[in-house]
Amino acid sequence: MSTGLRSGQVAEAAGVNIQTLRYYERRGLLAEPERSNGGHRLYGEEAVTALRVIKAAQRLGFTLEEVAELLEAGRHRHGRPVARLQERAQAKLAEVDAKITDLTTIRTALAAAVEAGCDDLTVCAGSACCPIPFTDLAEENRHAGPCC
Repeated sequence: MSTGLRSGQVAEAAGVNIQTLRYYERRGLLAEPERSNGGHRLYGEEAVTALRVIKAAQRLGFTLEEVAELLEAGRHRHGRPVARLQERAQAKLAEVDAKITDLTTIRTALAAAVEAGCDDLTVCAGSACCPIPFTDLAEENRHAGPCC
């Protein structure tokens, strides 16, 4: 290969920095590029596509290890669909749903704490109307009285 994209060109086209490009190469997510006579890395356009796929998968919540497994499965599919992507996507969807549930619970508690005027965790925890979920741990220390 006498022509190709140099590291900076690939990184810029894919929206990553050169260190990220090299890191993915070391991790085996990208094939090792050919070298010019001067020793410069020369990548094909497929490297830009691969980087975009990796970054998109990360934005969807896949770890680099999971991305590597999906890429590897895709390389060996020989024209057949890769069921692993469907399985992984369903599992990731379940993780996202669980996180949304947790974040909704956290948001509800924080909004209630703000509305109640909680300004001191220790005082709030001892209050009968403390909205923060840890209050049930100190149930025996509660006293009736004004909120926070």
